[in-house]
Amino acid sequence: MKSICVLRGDGIGPEVIDCAIEVMDAVTDDLEFVYASIGNEAFRNKGSRLPEDTLQTMTETDSCLFGAVTSASGPLYDSPVLRFRSELDLYANVRPVRDIAHRRDSAVDILIVRENTEGLYTGHEVEVDEGVTTMRRVSQRAVERIVTYAINLAEASGRGSICCVHKANVLRESDGLFLREFRRAVAMKEGQLTASDQLVDSAAAKLVTSPEEFDVIVTLNLYGDILSDVAAAVVGGLGFAPSGNIGPEHSVFEPAHGSAPDIAGRGVANPTAAILSAGMMLNYLGMPDQAAQIASAVSDAYRYGGRTIDIGGSLGSRAFTEEVVRRAIEGG
Repeated sequence: MKSICVLRGDGIGPEVIDCAIEVMDAVTDDLEFVYASIGNEAFRNKGSRLPEDTLQTMTETDSCLFGAVTSASGPLYDSPVLRFRSELDLYANVRPVRDIAHRRDSAVDILIVRENTEGLYTGHEVEVDEGVTTMRRVSQRAVERIVTYAINLAEASGRGSICCVHKANVLRESDGLFLREFRRAVAMKEGQLTASDQLVDSAAAKLVTSPEEFDVIVTLNLYGDILSDVAAAVVGGLGFAPSGNIGPEHSVFEPAHGSAPDIAGRGVANPTAAILSAGMMLNYLGMPDQAAQIASAVSDAYRYGGRTIDIGGSLGSRAFTEEVVRRAIEGG
């Protein structure tokens, strides 16, 4: 029995996470769900968007499934997402991009692996007379870890190529460090992977014009955040973008979309990203057959059962989830 910390969060988070749990329940009885609060509800009840008891529960369970939180403006806002990524040392963000809704003629199947704890997301900003200076951190330890993780993931997934995306032509020291470590690490593999590197601006353009040419991308924090959203738009939008935050001991899986408060409670949110994130979590927990069952059920639901509202179909959150559950049970 695996224990899962469920963080439903704000906006559409509770809706899509409940859908994901329903699908997981259809493929396995070996999960125990422990609920904890995060985001605005936690702030109202406990004065913190990531209370200490929530963080404790996250460390005590086998993995976490997270919905979304609504960000607040102002200098006092402390992002619970950036905080749990840092405190749990979730240094690798993995975002698969697949055309699971069958929208394109050519196959798109990309793994974007993003450094998840440094870069501009450290939040170190200093006011100066002319405005604000933001401190960007790229450490030897961070680039070694993320490059090693991406290469190992590429090999474990049976993939043939990996591309390092950077801006070392301008950021010669920081991105240069990242690029040098990538080249050193792939050279040690003696040709087991086809390795390349590309500037982030040209990579963004290529993701739009010919995404099928990418296999595995490894990149730094801000670049990965942007590129994964671009890639998701190519296959239908953020409603199709699952992700995992993975560290040495802990993990949090989440849809890459936000809390979308404008559509919360209307039953129209696409739960696909949350459902696929749950499948990623099951694979991480050593349940690959159940993970494959979920992925197949989602793919078949789009191929034969209809389309969600966000891509011009008629299926709302509940109807689509019911379609996936039915196909998951039949497939099992």
